[in-house]
Amino acid sequence: MNKIKLPPSLRPVADEGLGESRQITVIGANGAGKSRFMEEMTTLCGERAYCLSALSAFYPERHESTMPGSIDAQYRQAVRQQSYMRTDAVSELDKILYMLFADELESLLELKQNARGDSRKLRIETTRLDIIKQHWESVFPGNRITREKGMLRFATSSGGDLITAGSLSQGEKAALYYMGATLYAPRDAVIFIDSPTLFVHPSILGSLWNTIEELRPDCTFVYNSVDEDFVSTRTHNTCVWVKRYDSGRKAWDYEIVNGGNLSDELMVEFAGSRRSVLFIEGDARHSIDMRLYSLVFPEMNVRPVGSCNKVIETVRSFNDQREMHHLVSRGIVDRDRRTDQEVAYLRGKRIMVPEVAEIENLFLLPGVIKVMARRRGRDGEKILRRVRREVMRMFRRLADEQALQHVRHRVKREVECKIDARFSCITALETHLRTLPAKLQPRRHYNRLREQFAAMIRDDDYEGVLRVFNHKPMLPDSGVHQALGFRSKEDYISGVLDAMKSNGKDAAALRATVRHCLREDSDDDAPQDDRNK
Repeated sequence: MNKIKLPPSLRPVADEGLGESRQITVIGANGAGKSRFMEEMTTLCGERAYCLSALSAFYPERHESTMPGSIDAQYRQAVRQQSYMRTDAVSELDKILYMLFADELESLLELKQNARGDSRKLRIETTRLDIIKQHWESVFPGNRITREKGMLRFATSSGGDLITAGSLSQGEKAALYYMGATLYAPRDAVIFIDSPTLFVHPSILGSLWNTIEELRPDCTFVYNSVDEDFVSTRTHNTCVWVKRYDSGRKAWDYEIVNGGNLSDELMVEFAGSRRSVLFIEGDARHSIDMRLYSLVFPEMNVRPVGSCNKVIETVRSFNDQREMHHLVSRGIVDRDRRTDQEVAYLRGKRIMVPEVAEIENLFLLPGVIKVMARRRGRDGEKILRRVRREVMRMFRRLADEQALQHVRHRVKREVECKIDARFSCITALETHLRTLPAKLQPRRHYNRLREQFAAMIRDDDYEGVLRVFNHKPMLPDSGVHQALGFRSKEDYISGVLDAMKSNGKDAAALRATVRHCLREDSDDDAPQDDRNK
């Protein structure tokens, strides 16, 4: 994948920030010069540029594109080369539909030609129309596409007679257009999309564009959008924030920012959002948190802010200023080795804490394993028994070490609290420090934890172990990815995330499992005195 070139800048810009990003979003205020900036990017990309816009795709009143590889150019070539290609297409969407049927006919003719040999060796190739049909019915559950008398017909979830593409809603036409056009993009193209949210209902925004991007993993997608909600759905996004255009110098003032680490100034610019905000740990590029929680909570604006302390502080500050933005803020932090009292306090402050020690443990939940086993055509109960056995074996071997780490975490936090006080002199501080071991009682806590862990081992309490076991190698060493037929832990995680991107029952089951583990509504029953701290 070749590097994307950026237009001239009024000040030095480290364009290495784009890296190998497949998602780039040009953002900024109206009148800042975003459209002109996109046009310049298109020019700099040369023949790799491939421009899409639903605003003009459905209508004949437009100038045909002369760019190599465009839908217009491909249609003109198809008309010249294929005598059976219809020539009366007037809109870009019409041209895509005609080319889809021409490709379908080519595939059938080739199949018939090959049938004159040994028919037992025939293999029916998947066509672009097959791919669109599959993904359309995933994005719009209950809808389906059929072929009838040389035309596409659509059955909608509302029932009734089959309808033509021309009778679809504007949002359905946009989805059909973007899917078809993306499949016709040249290899390694840079696909420029103007106003990707236009006509698209917010409820399917994330799943639609996830699906479209999956169709062409070789391509880079560059969006021009003023919709902050859309920006938050791009989990591997790099934003180019265009601030102003200097026509005299023909250059822009712009900044490259990670999608999840927008500055306070930019957050103010995006403050028109009506979606609740969910602050999480990690960053937008490298952490599992953003990739997972943006799919678990598609109705929320998910923002990674770094450390757990930053999440807690940001949620508090954000909610303290609700009169300014009227948005509800929540957060998620890993459980790590927090005590039950610490967890209850955080939940009372609108911070969700999962019933597992760290985020990787979510992928070992029984509900997640069973769904993935069903998708892979495997015995979920058998795989779960195997994984449980391996996790319990690891925990049995490391239980004492885990108890020590829990005590170390507790002592560290308590020491920070107990020495954060005023002392009249150094002698008073020394006296206080000498009394700490008796006050902290680390051995008593250690012995109590050993007893609790021994009981979990004795009772084969798998869910309890997931709640207290902080051990990074646990997910790969559990053997779950091999048992499910994945090559690595990373492939297994990606498989779970891909399953969540659909709108089917598996995605709903996975989201429900994670949300239940997060005790999503537990802050409503937190102690009242904690709420007032």
